[in-house]
Amino acid sequence: MSEKTTPQRSRSVLLLLLLAVLFIFIPFLTWYLTWFGRPLTDRQIERYLDDEEKPRHAQHALSQIADRILRGDPSVRRWYPKVVSLAEHPRPEIRLMAAWVMGQDNQAEEFHRALKRLLSDAVPMVRRNAALALVRFGDESGRSEILQMLRAEPIRAPDEGTIALSVSAGDDVRAETLLARIRREDGRQVDVRAPWPGRIERVLTTSGARVRTGEEIFRLIPEPQQAYEALRALYLIGRAEDLPEVERYVNADSAWPEAVREQARRTAHAIRQRAAQSTP
Repeated sequence: MSEKTTPQRSRSVLLLLLLAVLFIFIPFLTWYLTWFGRPLTDRQIERYLDDEEKPRHAQHALSQIADRILRGDPSVRRWYPKVVSLAEHPRPEIRLMAAWVMGQDNQAEEFHRALKRLLSDAVPMVRRNAALALVRFGDESGRSEILQMLRAEPIRAPDEGTIALSVSAGDDVRAETLLARIRREDGRQVDVRAPWPGRIERVLTTSGARVRTGEEIFRLIPEPQQAYEALRALYLIGRAEDLPEVERYVNADSAWPEAVREQARRTAHAIRQRAAQSTP
């Protein structure tokens, strides 16, 4: 009896070992294939930049181009025309990443021109990334967009109908998080999504209520990282009239990280110094 069961037991052990290996290997493979830090060869970068079916491939290639720019690799300039063309890609996540890459080389005039065009992008996160990148070129043309990054913003109903809420006051949300759904009279549903990362400061309606097009339904305050990056940019380009926006963060409560409040103090000081130097 033991002679018959031994092969079966061996097969069972091998099967369990194989399953254990697969449970480890498959998540690793998924991580490996999607991790933007994984180095790519020149040929892979070329192929990934032209991959229309898998946006993450283009993002991965853009990330690798940014790394090479930061390392001072002059050969990376061969891909600059492609980076500029991706700044007009139909997918916003590609345009956003292209804006970030172009901010890494503030000597490339073709990047400067492309970033200025992105200030009129339909997607707020793309505009904001472009505005921050332009600061590295010594260009203040995105200043109004940067100031918006410090403000609580209204989220308005895109259509009329009965609303069903998906979030509550105090919830942290990412860009494109579903905030609510509006059911129109014809039965169609319209999603309301977060335009950028932040926190729901106020909810101005209730589930089951009827809302009108353009009615304010939420108020969204910026996430700490967004406020921090805006304050860093204003350290360089902020003006005296921007001080009230900056000082709100100097005096912010402990819900805001100390790094944000400290950056606000530094930014306010830098703005005052510039204002004093420009006074005759």
